[in-house]
Amino acid sequence: MKPVFDRFMAWTVDHRRTTLLAVVSITVLAVIGHMHPQWVREFFTKQTEAAESSETSMEIESTSRETPDVDPISLSASDAVIVVESSKFFTPSGARAMRHVVDELEQLDYVQSILWMDRVPILNIFGLPEPLFPRSEASPERFAAAQAKAMKHPLVGGQLLAEDGRTMLLLVSFDFDYIRSNEQCTVELREAAEKAASDFPDVPLRFRITGRMPAYITAMEAHEANQLKYQLIGYGAIFVMAIILFRGIRAVLIVSLAPIVGVFWTLGFLKFFNLQDNPFNDVILPVLVSLVGLTDGVHLMVQIRKLRASGQSQVDAARNGVQQVGFACLLTSLTTAIGLGSLALAHNVWVQDFGWCSVIGVTLMFIAVVTIIPLVCSTWIGSKIHEGHDKSLIDRNLTKIGELVEFVLRHPTVISVLGMTATFICIGISLTLRPDERRANSLPEHSEAYQALNHMDQVLGGLEFARVDINWTREIADTAPEILDVVSDVDDLLHTEPLIGYPLSIRNLVESLPGDGDSGDRMMMMELLPPPLKRAFFTPEEGHAVVTFRVQDIGIAKFGPVFTRLETGLTEIAAKYPHFSLKLEGDAIWRWKNLYQIVVDLAASLGTASIIILVVLSLAYKSWRIGLISFFPNAFPLAVTGVWLVFAGYNLELVSVCAFTVCLGIAVDDTIHFLSRYEEERQKTDDRQIAIRRAFTSVGVSLVMTTVVLVAGFSTVAFSDSRDHHIFATMGALTIGFALIGDLVLLPALISWFGPRER
Repeated sequence: MKPVFDRFMAWTVDHRRTTLLAVVSITVLAVIGHMHPQWVREFFTKQTEAAESSETSMEIESTSRETPDVDPISLSASDAVIVVESSKFFTPSGARAMRHVVDELEQLDYVQSILWMDRVPILNIFGLPEPLFPRSEASPERFAAAQAKAMKHPLVGGQLLAEDGRTMLLLVSFDFDYIRSNEQCTVELREAAEKAASDFPDVPLRFRITGRMPAYITAMEAHEANQLKYQLIGYGAIFVMAIILFRGIRAVLIVSLAPIVGVFWTLGFLKFFNLQDNPFNDVILPVLVSLVGLTDGVHLMVQIRKLRASGQSQVDAARNGVQQVGFACLLTSLTTAIGLGSLALAHNVWVQDFGWCSVIGVTLMFIAVVTIIPLVCSTWIGSKIHEGHDKSLIDRNLTKIGELVEFVLRHPTVISVLGMTATFICIGISLTLRPDERRANSLPEHSEAYQALNHMDQVLGGLEFARVDINWTREIADTAPEILDVVSDVDDLLHTEPLIGYPLSIRNLVESLPGDGDSGDRMMMMELLPPPLKRAFFTPEEGHAVVTFRVQDIGIAKFGPVFTRLETGLTEIAAKYPHFSLKLEGDAIWRWKNLYQIVVDLAASLGTASIIILVVLSLAYKSWRIGLISFFPNAFPLAVTGVWLVFAGYNLELVSVCAFTVCLGIAVDDTIHFLSRYEEERQKTDDRQIAIRRAFTSVGVSLVMTTVVLVAGFSTVAFSDSRDHHIFATMGALTIGFALIGDLVLLPALISWFGPRER
């Protein structure tokens, strides 16, 4: 295979016009993808769209009765939540201040409505107005009694008012026709509340904004600001460091050109399949393919510069360089593509798409590296790329690094055993990592939305709601006592879990009404409830009831066992009532079942990728020993980084698993380049140690150079105030740094001790 591939690589340099035509053709296709992807997309999706159009959506069976036109109250449908803290809510001045704040906020054109404790329906069977929040002229005793009464109201106590009476929620709904900027939903809303509160200086009020829209805006603004800022800093550091190491601006520009073009091709081709909006493809894939391309590009450029410095012409250096390094680049791309392609077997569609797109991206990046770099180097642009070669900082100090390799070759057995033992120990520690996810992780820790979320976790059981949907067949009457029995059993089940906050259902509502009786009597009293309140939890026309509960943002892993026990309990309850079906629903449940599975899929892919890499390298080098040897230099840096995650107190999150995926793709590159050079040298000598020394002399500069450049780039981003950026960059720097140790220490030792015995 290698001789055929080498001849093809030489052909691409000898037929530069044909190669240029191929590069231009791919670029034109990518341009079409960026500008008019529908031209190609419609061709590929025609049959899919036809199949989709033939499908009919399933509709839920409904009764013949018409549902009354009632707007039910919702505690979870607000666009923003104003978290208000004060010790004087239930005082005359506090009552005046809060009503004034709400009135002023509702004067804003973009505020449609505000739901707070003064607006909830009163549970009064006589229908008489009896507000929970007394008028300002009421006595202190009346305010104290009102606070106790408010805490007994099912929609107030633990829902809109904390148990200690010091935190109150204002649920804001926006009129989006009047929203002109993101600041209106966050800063301006808080400032308007603070301005209104300043009219009552004797009432200390603290306002913080969180909720669906503010949290999303905060996360997006932080992501965009940090992404642009630290991408520029990171790529700038890489560029500067590359210039210092290469000692030549032309060489750096040529090496940078291949990853730039490869990423451009990849993103353009993804649009043909409408996959550009996948969060993994949007963020992770460009980083992955660009770093893989940069690593291979540095190896290729270093080799071409050496050949030019030895006196070869531009064309000869380009031809011989791509012949000597091209096969290693093919193996790195092949192993990365196959390893990441295993993600296509995952359960989640996003991860599946990321797997296929990784194959596309890595393939296009390989084409960019082995065509563009030799093509440009063979022109006048590459005429002086070898200048400064002998002045390279790494070249001048390669002898010192070589002393480390000599030490390794003198003690291969001891170092191999220690290295393998350390790898297995680190893997064992890393396996203690558990998948987890928090919504607040996407927010800067200093942000208002983050702090408000944490406060709500502590005093109100969390901002987020989940629910149990209860459905029954038409055989069950609207006032059947079984309905309340099922709801009560579900409510009792939820109360057995300490992490579940404030379950709310029709049981709470009917128990707030005066009187006693069995379930049948209590169900008859449902008609006395205000319709907006009753229909928030009970829709008899649809045979549906709901029990809601709060979920803290403390990590979905902590709720995994809770949700598992709840599902088991709901199954047992449903078995007692054959005409009822019960199901856990909500965003928290979705994240538990889907994001948790995404992390598991990605983590499993790392193991799969490692096995695939081992098999591919064993076949490529026709030696199972080489395949086994390649495992440890690649597993070692990942395992060390996993240990850092454990001791730093992190969990196995999306960002950390994606970082592992990217780093594996980069770490394996240097290992393959070293092994490829070693295999070539082994054909020339019977002495394995001589072959190892020659391999190090050939690729040592590239190994160190790629490591220094990438660690410099990752290190700058590690100082980002974005938690995800910090984790990703720190993991990248650690993995790449320890990968160099694996390639310069563990790999030579294993080859010397355990390598193939025969040529």
